[in-house]
Amino acid sequence: MAKSIDYGNLMHKAMCGLIQTVLKDVAAFGLPGAHHFFITFDTTTDGVEMADWLRTRYPGEMTIVVQNWFENLVVSKDSFAITLNFGNNPERMTIPYDALRTFVDPSVEFGLRFDAQVSDDDEGPDDEPPAPQHDAQIVRLDKFRKS
Repeated sequence: MAKSIDYGNLMHKAMCGLIQTVLKDVAAFGLPGAHHFFITFDTTTDGVEMADWLRTRYPGEMTIVVQNWFENLVVSKDSFAITLNFGNNPERMTIPYDALRTFVDPSVEFGLRFDAQVSDDDEGPDDEPPAPQHDAQIVRLDKFRKS
């Protein structure tokens, strides 16, 4: 049994599940109404697949916009893949949920910020003291609701 409840990783998994559900709906039915997404991700995370010229241009972090033109949105358990248009040049990319930094839908004033998480595999043996925890991020949903 764990020595403590890891709320940070539990929240991270829940937020990834929420985004996975949203993206699955968009893949199946398209973007409803005025919805669109700004998705910022860490381009150095293992599993990120993107064109070399994009990785050179965005060596640490990149924000994509899912709005007017996108194709082949495929959502899996650990990542999503999408083709986006960069100056009339379609590019396929795969983004693991662990690479996400922010997910924003400005049409409804909704946003999530992801902090880097440590997986259970990265923890030391049980006899070591626990690593310092980062301050919790509290998401107040009423902040994102329209009046």
